[in-house]
Formats: sequence, structure tokens, C-alpha cells
Amino acid sequence: MKLKQKDKKAILIKQVVDFFSNNKDSVVNYKQIAHKLGLKEQERKLLPDILNKLTKEDYLKMEGMGKFRLNQRGRFVIGRIDRTTSGKTFLIPEDGGEDIFIAERNTHHALNKDIVRVFLRASRKRQKPEGEVIEIIERARTQFVGVLSVSKNYAFLVIDNRVITNDIFIPLDKLNGGKDGEKAVVKIIEWPDDGKNPIGEVIDVLGTSGDNNTEMHAILAEYGLPYKYPEDVTAFAEKIDPGITDEEISKRVDYRDITTFTIDPFDAKDFDDALSIKTLENGNFEVGVHIADVSHYMTEGTILDNEARERATSVYLVDRTIPMLPERLCNFICSLRPNEEKLAYSVLFEINQDAEIINHKICKTVIRSNRRFTYEEALEIIQNQEGDYKNELSTLNTLAKKIREKRFANGSINFERSEVRFKIDENGKPLSVYIKEATDATQLVEEFMLLANKTVAKEIGYTAKGEKEKTFVYRIHDKPDPDKLSNFSTFIQNFGYKPIVQNGRAKDITASINNILNKSIGKKEQNLIETLAIRSMAKAAYSTDNIGHYGLSFDYYTHFTSPIRRYPDVMVHRLLTHYLNGGKSVNKEEYEDLCIHCSGREQLAASAERSSIKYKQVEFLSDKIDQVFDGVISGVTDWGFYVELNANKCEGMVSIRTLDDDFYFYDEKNYRLIGRQTKKTYCLGDEVTIKIARANLEKKQLDFVLV
Repeated sequence: MKLKQKDKKAILIKQVVDFFSNNKDSVVNYKQIAHKLGLKEQERKLLPDILNKLTKEDYLKMEGMGKFRLNQRGRFVIGRIDRTTSGKTFLIPEDGGEDIFIAERNTHHALNKDIVRVFLRASRKRQKPEGEVIEIIERARTQFVGVLSVSKNYAFLVIDNRVITNDIFIPLDKLNGGKDGEKAVVKIIEWPDDGKNPIGEVIDVLGTSGDNNTEMHAILAEYGLPYKYPEDVTAFAEKIDPGITDEEISKRVDYRDITTFTIDPFDAKDFDDALSIKTLENGNFEVGVHIADVSHYMTEGTILDNEARERATSVYLVDRTIPMLPERLCNFICSLRPNEEKLAYSVLFEINQDAEIINHKICKTVIRSNRRFTYEEALEIIQNQEGDYKNELSTLNTLAKKIREKRFANGSINFERSEVRFKIDENGKPLSVYIKEATDATQLVEEFMLLANKTVAKEIGYTAKGEKEKTFVYRIHDKPDPDKLSNFSTFIQNFGYKPIVQNGRAKDITASINNILNKSIGKKEQNLIETLAIRSMAKAAYSTDNIGHYGLSFDYYTHFTSPIRRYPDVMVHRLLTHYLNGGKSVNKEEYEDLCIHCSGREQLAASAERSSIKYKQVEFLSDKIDQVFDGVISGVTDWGFYVELNANKCEGMVSIRTLDDDFYFYDEKNYRLIGRQTKKTYCLGDEVTIKIARANLEKKQLDFVLV
């Protein structure tokens, strides 16, 4: 096909730009450029116009008569490297400016999430800024997971190129027993400036590639999360005395004779929280939210506390839990197991028939749970009004529904996302997929946990006029990004929904979002709309600066209710005790650093969980190649679109390369691909039928083709 004049010019502009980018100190004239680029006569005729155009745009500078050089007027920018799944590299500036593209040749060994200093080159008008890494300030990671490729004279760790583009060279004496084809964790020990490959040593061999334990440990190692417990910490935990003495009981409110029970997932072993209820003489109810008193057993500054602080959270993969605390603590001593005396930190509420909080008390208690319910058992009793503690469960459910109704009326956003779960065999192989959804039983527990968290935060956070604010750990959630919210509002109109109210008043905005979420329930676009609504929101985090929780519409909120699996809750327990005992405000900077650390670990744990789900999805569909499924487009990018299958919620990609009926371009604002000639569109939410083409377990990637 013969190229049009404008296409020829566009290609030649790119050649000239690339030439000067790669020869930034060269001063050349028209003839030298033509010679260097090997231009033919027709292309030479276009060259003077192109050089003048680039000079007017300030991309080039004139150096004397007819000579040109790259305009290196620019500035230095510090930021974080972001390597996309398509393999392109960008700098996210720390000052919040526009993303800066970095060509592979200009990354100079910088890796994903590294903090770097970049020289920002003078860019062409209406072109994205481009930069070059000149200094790596801080490595995000030095350890990588991959598959060993061992030959007679040398070895490499082969890594997914989305993480690092060059395999790691390993001297044979640094293999640490690793064999060809095994998965391993390798640490980079050197990367010569002129070397293509970094040099590393094996620090742990995970096992045979494809083995379930190996792959789950590899996911954890990939995110820098621990996959085994240090022996000295486990030994320390084994020596902790679980006994509850008369002296300790005398310091606490005794709740052992009050009806109390736990409600948890069927496979839970670490019971953080329990609920108690009794009817008071005035007809009101006393509801107790009892939380495991971990801080009683875990003294600050011990090796046990240091390990828990570093982990910051338990990690939940598809087939296992990697606990924050050693098993002796999380599943036995601290866990609120039935028919065992346990130490708790409790919030006791007096609540009337209309679910109004009359008063509350925060205190340390000793409890004895009468019954352990699974969510399924509790739900069946609530629905059928038959079974153990049916009256207590029914009353708690009625109160929770009223509290929930008030919460939404006050502006709380109703996010009720369904979650993909797997039934797996003893070897970790996924047998089937099921969807975990909210029920009356899960919402009952959720409402009382939210109430306890809010109450504790307000107890410490609220200060009267003239009082000094105390340093505390809050769970905060900022307002949504206006641009993301606007894009979401535009998109939902494609499904016939009214645009989101954007008048700046939080209550009106959340009411508008709730209206859309409620109307989408049961419709094909429900999951999609919930996903996009969440993406338009800021991420929740831990902080000592209380800005409130936008999603819940709470002025005060913290995490108090899960100290077995979250370190911030342990911090809150300690601070709460300190302040209730009359202590002075603690060091804000120290606790803010801990908040940042815990927020970061929480995000890593969530990424690892998603990665394990993705692995099991690929594994589940790996024996279903060429089978046909219906699905919905769940994501659109400039390299293709993702499809979520209706039958099992597994997600895979239809590559833009397989859409061979036209040339498609990406319309970012409207989440769609559009054919240049046919104007055919593939839009977020569209129903499609696909065939499974490939299932790559190593890359956790499903490839679909349209039927």
C-alpha cells in the first residue's frame, strides 16, 4: 500500500526526533542528517520543513548557519518509576505533575517503583514529556522471583519482563543448590554501568515450578511478603503464659456469664471479635463488642512485637492465611474460642428499640464465648427463627438493620462487591468457583464493628474547644478525585443512569452514587459499575491526621476490631489504654511513620491476594482451552480489552492484535476501542462471546479470542 504524503512526513519526523534523542550533543547540518538517516531524494525534500518545524517547537536549536542540535533546556524531576503491563516506562513525579515517558534506552537500570532523578528533556509541542534517568535514589527492591535456567558454564534467573527487562546473571558458585527449572528468590548484588544484565545470588530455592506451595510462596516473595515464620519468634511465642489469673480478672469487667458468641467464615481459626447481648431493666439492650486483647500478651519492643510490626497484616491467599502473629497466639491464646475464658477489650453500648445509642463504655473485660457460629449457620437461624440463640441473633439483626439504614441516610456509600472464591482440593487445585456475597449475617457483624471503630476513634479524637488534640491512629478516606468522578458520571449515562450530582456537597454526591449502585443491582452492568465507582474513589489509609472517612461518612473512624490480623489495631489498643489511663500525647512523627508503613503493607497484601486469585483462575481454566463462554468487557486499554466470564467471574484479555477486521484506537474517556474504518466499538460493559485461546500459569495470564 502506497503511503500518503502526511504519513511519510510523520515517519520522517519520528526518525529525526529519534536521531537527536540518541545524539544529544551532536551539531549537524541538513546534509549530515540526510546521510546519517540514509534518506532518499523524496525524503530529503521534506527534511528542511521538518527541521524548521522542530526548531519552532523549541525541540531543536539553531547553532550557526544551517546547523542544528537538540535543545537540552530542561529540568530535573524526582519521582517513582512506573512500568506498565504493556512494558512502557513512566516517571510519576513526586510533586504530582504530568507523567513523564522514559524510553527503555534511557532507564539506565532503573526498575519498577524505584525512586529516581530524571532529566526532563525539552519536548515537542503537544507531545508528552520525555526524560532520562540520571540517578537511582532508592531501589524499591533488590530481590526477585523467577525460574532458574542453569547450563554448564553459567545460570540466569528468568523473570517476567514486565517486572525487569533483563534476566539476572548468576555465577555458578552463587546458585545455593538451585537447579534448572526451579523457582527461586535471587538478590541483585551488582549491576555494572556498562552491563546489560544484573548479577545476583540465590537466597532461597522455592521448589519446582508449577507446584502449588512453590507458586504461593513465589507470589508472596514477589511482593516482598514473608512466607515462613522465624524460629526464634515462634519459640518466644511458645513461652507466653496463656493463664488468666484472679489478679488480672479483678482489674476487668467480668462478662463470662453474659450470652456471647462469635460469627465468622466457616474456615476461620482466628476469632478477633465476639458479640454479647442482654436486655436491661428499662427495656433497652446492652450490646457488647468484644475484641481479642492482643496487646496484653504482646509487649511492645519484644521480638514478637517487632515481627508483627514489620508484617503489619495477615495475608490471605486463595488457599492459605499467612498470619501476622505466630499460630500459638492467633489461633489459640488470643482467639476468642468457644467455652474458653478470654481477655478482651470491649465497647459496651446501651441501645434502645430504635437502635439509638444511649451511652457507651470502653473497658477491658474477661469473656467466655457460648457458641461459635459460621456466617451460614447464623444466617439460617436468622431466616428460619430456629436454632441456638435465635432471639439474641434476631434482636442483633434488627438493630443492625436500623443502624445500617441510618448510616446510609447519613451519606455512607453502599459498596457491596461480590468476591470470587474457590473450592480447592488437598493439593490446592481449584475444583469450582463460587461468589461470596453479603448476607444479613455478614452485615450484622459489619455494622457493630463499624460502630465500635467509630466510637473508639471519637472517644480519643474529639476535643472540646481549647483542648489539645492527642496523637492517634485513624483510618481515613479522602474525597474522590473530581476528574475520575466526572469520567465515571459520563460513562454511566451510556446505561441510562442520571449523571452524578457534583455540587461539592459530600452528602448529595454520595446519595447520587448510592442511587446508581442500588439501581444497578441484578443488572448485567452491576459488577462493572461497582468496580468503576470504587476506582473513582481515593484509597483508604492509616494516618495520624484525621480527615474523616468519606466512604462511610464518619467524622471519626479507626481500626480497633481486628488486632490478631492488623497491627494498626494493636497500636490503637495501646494508645487507647494509654489515654484512658491519663497519659500524655505520644510522638506524632513516630506514629505517622508506622501508619505509612502499615498502609504500604496492606496494599502489598491486597496485591498478593489478587495475584493468587488470578493464578487460580488461570489454573481453573487451563483444561478448558477452545471452550466458548459468554462474558462482559470489564476493562479497556490501548493494547486490548479484558473480559469477565459470566459463569465463573474469571478474567482474561482479548488482544488488539487479534481484532483483524480494522485498525482500532483507544478512546480513554469513554472506555472503548473504536475501529478507524468501520467505527465498530468495543466498550466497557459490552456483552461478548469468547473462546479460551491460551492459559499461561507462569504469567498468570488468560488469552481470549472473540467468537
